[in-house]
Amino acid sequence: MEENTNSLRLWSNLFQRKKIVSNLERFQDFIVISLCIGLFCVMLIRLGEMFFSFLQPLDLRQITSDILFILILVELFRLLIDYLQEQRIYVGAAVEITIVSALREIILRGVLEIPRDQIFGISVFLVVLGGLLLILPWISRILASTNIAHIEPNQTTQE
Repeated sequence: MEENTNSLRLWSNLFQRKKIVSNLERFQDFIVISLCIGLFCVMLIRLGEMFFSFLQPLDLRQITSDILFILILVELFRLLIDYLQEQRIYVGAAVEITIVSALREIILRGVLEIPRDQIFGISVFLVVLGGLLLILPWISRILASTNIAHIEPNQTTQE
């Protein structure tokens, strides 16, 4: 009988909301740490390949593309580190990474080789991202000045 109550207590402890959330957060942190390690390894590999490419005749477009790719990886790495520390994603950093990624693709393929419709689409995309980057500080000031009351489930309001 005592074993049944112990196993029942164990199962009830496993399914408590706070424990489930903390276990899921630990698992999510493990995933983010794995991504950081993978990004770091890819950065080192690409950096080594870029230095070995200096021994051959220089292709300016490829070198520029490699440098921008490494910078994108560094920014993604910083974004993941910030996420681990603060448990939030900074939208401004993500938008900057996206802008650099789009520009890298344009540099890699060459502006003259991209069809006109795609250049128009990329231009609209970059204008929207630039607008978002300009609007973010304004939105954050508005949200910071707004006082939103949070009521915990255990708290009761006095009337």
